[in-house]
Amino acid sequence: MPSPVAGSFRFGSRQQPAKAQRGLCMALRILIADDSSSIRHLLRLFIEHSTDWLVCGEAENGRIAVEKVTELKPHAVILDLSMPVMNGLEAAREITRIAPSVQIVMFTMHVSEELRKEAKDAGVKDVISKSETIGTHLLASLRSICARRLPAA
Repeated sequence: MPSPVAGSFRFGSRQQPAKAQRGLCMALRILIADDSSSIRHLLRLFIEHSTDWLVCGEAENGRIAVEKVTELKPHAVILDLSMPVMNGLEAAREITRIAPSVQIVMFTMHVSEELRKEAKDAGVKDVISKSETIGTHLLASLRSICARRLPAA
């Protein structure tokens, strides 16, 4: 069965070539945590095709995401909400506790105002719906949070 977000990946729709997007976020290291290997793979392809950023690792649940944050030291983490072992909110709280400078974006099918508030309280900087066109929303969110947190290259 195709992924619900597969149609949202528009590889040819970026407004600027990756080289033109260099600057503050050129060295951004990203960890992707989602229980779907298909979603992780699509996000990796999309990010690596559309930017100069490095996907430094992947995790299939929140507990592994927390471990990989310690091991890989990413600048940003893309977290799914619904994952086994430890969900995205629990993982966000733990990541914020152990690595407060890591920027967290939640990427989920379950967006609501209540979730946005709970996610913000857990240290998540933005909540992005998997049903939105992520080419605009996810990359824009990552660019924005890294521009606020990383020194200029």
